[in-house]
Amino acid sequence: MNYQAPLWLPGGNLQTIWAALYARRFDGPPPEFRRERWTTPDGDFIDVDWLQGPPGSTLLVLFHGLEGNSSSQYAQAFAAFARAQGLSFAMPHFRGCSGELNHGPRAYHSGDFVEIDWVLKRFAAAHTGRVMAAGISMGGNALMRWASEMGEVAKQTVSAVAAICSPLDLGASGQAIGRGFNRLVYTRMFLNTMKPKALAKLKQHPGLFDADKLMAARDLYEFDNVFTAPLHGFKNTEDYWARASAKPYMHDIRLPALVLNACNDPFVPVQSLPTAKDVSPHVTFWQPQGGGHVGFPHGLPPGQVMTMPQQVVEWLMAA
Repeated sequence: MNYQAPLWLPGGNLQTIWAALYARRFDGPPPEFRRERWTTPDGDFIDVDWLQGPPGSTLLVLFHGLEGNSSSQYAQAFAAFARAQGLSFAMPHFRGCSGELNHGPRAYHSGDFVEIDWVLKRFAAAHTGRVMAAGISMGGNALMRWASEMGEVAKQTVSAVAAICSPLDLGASGQAIGRGFNRLVYTRMFLNTMKPKALAKLKQHPGLFDADKLMAARDLYEFDNVFTAPLHGFKNTEDYWARASAKPYMHDIRLPALVLNACNDPFVPVQSLPTAKDVSPHVTFWQPQGGGHVGFPHGLPPGQVMTMPQQVVEWLMAA
């Protein structure tokens, strides 16, 4: 990847936060999505936001990160670049992330490759052109978990995949986000939306978990132990983080796969990233020194976040 962090934004935290809050996301008018509601195989629903390209155009499917949605800066930047290139774009929202609580007792989790499989196969069946997929942070881990699980069969559904700033070792990233500045800023930000959603889920399904234990959770480890792990078939946080992490399975990937991680990502420790010995020959690594967590701001103040989506989509198109 050809990326150099701007001198006026030093450090991973500043590159992460500034990019999310202040950097320019697109040129021209903002993307205007058309929303579709899909009924899931278990009778629940997800919402998919679309930008429709010309007939037969390539479709880019983007899976968002933890608590993300189509208003996230990266979603708008990817959508705008896809629009400019004449591609179709779709963002499927994980359950409960589209602004409306889903019906069932389950929500979403970092290794949900079964949901990814259903979503991608539906896109592939309905779309006449090529389909390629990218995932941001948590969504990228789930996508790589899917690619690993599917092996050779994955190529029947999508042509290439990319994971951007993904915590492919959930244990290492979970520990990193639970310490110091990360705990004060990022953990608090996530829990501020995750706890109310979980309590709304408890109101839907009384007895689902212990509300007092959930409210006492002060980091993602404790939250996952009360909510995410037991609701999705895991024994506890350790079991969830171990089985949902993509890194141990990536030697089974059999289609072109791009793994992009900044070396200064605040909560994806560089020492936890997979190396060539952990993956199949189909995996390409981009590991620039700067960029932060899904940041990669570029240019003079206030900067823009369009360079990274452009390079990722160009790689997917060429794969």
